[in-house]
Amino acid sequence: MTENETRALRHAAEGAVLFHSGLWGVPAGFLWAGSDGAPAGHVPQWVAEALTMLECRGLVVFRAAVGTRDTVVRVTEAGVRALGRIAS
Repeated sequence: MTENETRALRHAAEGAVLFHSGLWGVPAGFLWAGSDGAPAGHVPQWVAEALTMLECRGLVVFRAAVGTRDTVVRVTEAGVRALGRIAS
């Protein structure tokens, strides 16, 4: 796993990243989550690319919500195990 992927996985584990479905004028993609869980701006391109790779590997999951709600990017069990290996 690259350093960027490791950092993106940690951001997801902290609940700091949302996925926006692309409805209501903003393109589909990843957003930072503010302390209240509301969208707080777009993530940098490297974070978006890393999250996409992590999703392909089954380490994070995100589903587009019906309607206007953004969804939290969640770490899967495999992602939690990967974080554990990194921390040791």
